[in-house]
Amino acid sequence: MNARQRLWLSLAALALLAALAALLLGQLNPQWRSVDLGPAPEARSNPWLAAEHFLRQRQVAVERADGLTRFLDDTPAVGHSLVLLGSRKQLSAAQSQRLLDWAAAGGQLVVVAQANWGEQRQRSDDLLLDLLQIRRLPSSSLADEEEPADLPEDSWPELTKLYLENEEAPAYFAFDTRYHLEDVGDRAHAWANSAKATHLLQLAHGDGLVTVLSDGSLWRNERIGEHDHAWLLWYLTQDSQVTLLQRLDGEALHRLLLRHFPEALVALALLLALLLWHFGLRHGPLQGDAAPPRRQLGEHLRACAEFLCRQQGHAALLSRLQGEVRQRARQRYPGFERLPVTEQWQLLSRFSRLSPSHISQAMRPLGEQRLGPAPFTRQVAHLQRLRNAL
Repeated sequence: MNARQRLWLSLAALALLAALAALLLGQLNPQWRSVDLGPAPEARSNPWLAAEHFLRQRQVAVERADGLTRFLDDTPAVGHSLVLLGSRKQLSAAQSQRLLDWAAAGGQLVVVAQANWGEQRQRSDDLLLDLLQIRRLPSSSLADEEEPADLPEDSWPELTKLYLENEEAPAYFAFDTRYHLEDVGDRAHAWANSAKATHLLQLAHGDGLVTVLSDGSLWRNERIGEHDHAWLLWYLTQDSQVTLLQRLDGEALHRLLLRHFPEALVALALLLALLLWHFGLRHGPLQGDAAPPRRQLGEHLRACAEFLCRQQGHAALLSRLQGEVRQRARQRYPGFERLPVTEQWQLLSRFSRLSPSHISQAMRPLGEQRLGPAPFTRQVAHLQRLRNAL
């Protein structure tokens, strides 16, 4: 074995020893082999998944709902809690009132304030808050009040505190301190405040309870483990079956459209094609009016006559002219149509001062006979002369 072969053999042995050492070290310390892939797809699609798992760990029956109408139709109020987590912009006044009626029948309703009160409009864009006479205001609009000197200094002024009976220390929550809840109707029997604002109000509504929060992000996956956020969710929904409503009916329809977007796009394209075919089949291109010198009376009459002749034939034109002659004769002699044909012709001859032969040539019925251009022109001339004479 020469020197080069010994060198390659030594390198192979070292590589084998390194692989064995890495394998042994990996078995002794599994953390070296773990890779953090971030949240699972289910957690990314459901920001309140941790809240569901927490309630189930506390032996609380919890389910998800995507439609408000179906929930109100199928779920009795007594023994149930509804937590509204999604946007309520599309919630109508009738739906808002029906939701409060459900709570008044014995349900527990938890909502998140989603719009500030407008002083000029005297309303907000949150119909549910307006019905409850609760206003969300910016904390900066509140007047600064001097605290009494005898009160101890607050160690965490930015945290919201909820004081309970028989508890020495309060529960702490990290609400967004930019907003403040104002109980205009003075109906709240429980509340939680930070140093300068109120962030939780609970009031009795009929036989049920309504809880309003100024911030709903406390129970998202990334924040529910902070302070007493998870405990607050359990405390507000205890002794009941919990339903988390993440999307209302309008948002469920939106998701359905997104799920079937290719089919909806094809249907829209077919509808547009049918509309274009419908209008294009019945309407030609727009044409401007001809110049005034070209619209002479003679050309217009000639064009109309040629059109009627092509469409209806010579007999229809002559019959129309003969009808106009009889109409004018009836105006001058009532009962003209009841006279015999010979007396009609004599009367026309007297009225028009034309000869009887001229009258007979003009008023004779054409029948199935087809006239050439010259006889047709002569008979039209006789009828026009007779009509003008009348």
